[in-house]
Amino acid sequence: MSTAAAVIHGPFGRVCLYNMDRPMVRHAHREGHLVFHVQGPPAEMVVESKAYPIAPGQAAAVSPWQPHLYRPLHDEPTLALVLYINPGWFLEASRRATSSLRFGRNAIEASTPINAHVHHIARVMLEHEVDDGNVEDEICALTQTCFDQSWQWTTEGTAFVGRALPVWDFRVRASLRLMRDHVGSDDTLTDIARAAGLSRPHFYKLFRQHVGVTPNLYMNALRMERAIGLLTDSQDAVTDIGFDLGFSSQASFSRFFIANGVVAPSDYRRSVLNAMTL
Repeated sequence: MSTAAAVIHGPFGRVCLYNMDRPMVRHAHREGHLVFHVQGPPAEMVVESKAYPIAPGQAAAVSPWQPHLYRPLHDEPTLALVLYINPGWFLEASRRATSSLRFGRNAIEASTPINAHVHHIARVMLEHEVDDGNVEDEICALTQTCFDQSWQWTTEGTAFVGRALPVWDFRVRASLRLMRDHVGSDDTLTDIARAAGLSRPHFYKLFRQHVGVTPNLYMNALRMERAIGLLTDSQDAVTDIGFDLGFSSQASFSRFFIANGVVAPSDYRRSVLNAMTL
């Protein structure tokens, strides 16, 4: 069973050290995503429909809202360092003030400088040294190095200054607001489509066209975000959090959380380190 060795939260987003031995379902989230091999057998990250190794010397980058899943290749767990980077934090910390967190490619070569950052962060987390003042700098440097590398040898290359902002259909904007306001409610996606003035088929087509993922993936991401926030910042029982998010039992909530977030919600909560000093 996959377990969390340690999790830290901060303005950068989340950094997790996971012993991973089970696959995840296809999912997406608003954060930029970096996955590094630390120890154990190799595994892989499937981004869109292509597999990328998580192995010594190889890592994977996933842009915000890019569908992906984790897949183990052996029965033994792989110790992986997993970063969920807040795009807003990256924009402020980046040397390129006009860039976004979209990666140029998904394959990352875990070079010597990258490995040095990865293993320092992993050591700090394993030793629970969350007051290490260099951790946020390490996370920033690691993310920046991977971002810069991902744009090498691409058509846009160093000239990349961020993608053009999409022209959003007002009905898609309305549906996004409704989905955020109704996380955990009994409203179905059909209800949300109707409230936004769309038929279900048209809603799915328009949503995928503008957002890049299906409404189901987007709603699951919102539920995971809400669950992580409550597990981290509240003292509510895990069962109550599940009920608040619309799950009929703690078991169904745990299955959802494991499939979308690697470990059980109770394990995640136990592993969160106080990163307020970062």
